[in-house]
Amino acid sequence: MPAAQLPANEAQRLDVLSQYRILDTLAEQAYDDITLLASHICEVPIALVSFVDKDRQFLKSKVGLDVSETSREVAFCAHAILSPGEVLEVRDATKDARFADNPFVMSEPRIRFYAGAPLVSPSGAALGTVCVIDKKPRELTQPQSVALQALSRQVVSQLELRKALEDLGKHMQERASYEQRLEAYQLRLEEINASLSIDSQTDKLTGLSNRRYFDEILAEEHDRACRRGKPLSLLMLDVDHFKSFNDTFGHSAGDQTLRVVAKILADSKRTNDHVARYGGEEFVALLPDTTEEGAVILAERIRKGIQNYNWQVRPVTVSVGVCTFPGGDSSPSQLIEGADAALYVSKEAGRNRVTLGSLV
Repeated sequence: MPAAQLPANEAQRLDVLSQYRILDTLAEQAYDDITLLASHICEVPIALVSFVDKDRQFLKSKVGLDVSETSREVAFCAHAILSPGEVLEVRDATKDARFADNPFVMSEPRIRFYAGAPLVSPSGAALGTVCVIDKKPRELTQPQSVALQALSRQVVSQLELRKALEDLGKHMQERASYEQRLEAYQLRLEEINASLSIDSQTDKLTGLSNRRYFDEILAEEHDRACRRGKPLSLLMLDVDHFKSFNDTFGHSAGDQTLRVVAKILADSKRTNDHVARYGGEEFVALLPDTTEEGAVILAERIRKGIQNYNWQVRPVTVSVGVCTFPGGDSSPSQLIEGADAALYVSKEAGRNRVTLGSLV
């Protein structure tokens, strides 16, 4: 296993790292939020905020891994810091000569995929990474790679904030002024973290919730319905003949159609309902405390609203599948499968209609 070369600025890099006084510190929520977001955005089981010291790798924050540090010799991040301006992506570690015989590849956690975005200080020193790890070969999408780099910048912002706060603590003479600065920094961090959280939950095209976040809401609402013995209904909608629409009028017109459908869906929902883009031209609406009859009524209202909209290019319709969990034994996946099966019946029956299905 070839060890990573030392960066050309290794002495200066270690000096900058020591100035942040981050090594061997306890866990902090701000860093843990970043690893949690990295895990969700990149859809991997393991995410780390890692700092590469002289002979070791210190893990400031971690999701899916129990160790707090490793030797630098086996650290993937020691390789990542050699190229501060880019994400190091190892799609299959077993096929990479640098890592194939790495103990973390050959034994637990049996790393196959690794991607690390270097933590680059304002002076240009690469201190470590925000990295994500999977136990199976894969690759990042371009948006995931961009998001990982954004999260690495947020870690550096946290480091700068920590250093600034410590400097303030040394030099501020008036308590009131110190507290005002501290509050301003904290509010800014909360805004940044809130923005990152919203971005990870939202479909960029329609502004609705994305599928990953919807799956979390579905699990929560299903548990609540089970505890309370209340009904829970799901609508699954698909835009009819959307592929031919895109082929005929272009993707720009297709995107605008999806935005309009999303707005009609959002405007039709009630206060406690949840709507999301489930994928492509498919949408879902989760209706807590709603019986089959109520779900069908709302589904028809949405279907008619879309059919009667003043479409500029050509009329647009949707097919809808409805499924209701009446309270009892079931799983969220059964509710999805029941609505999907009902949606298929609507399509086969001629589209532009609502079909009530049952739990699969």
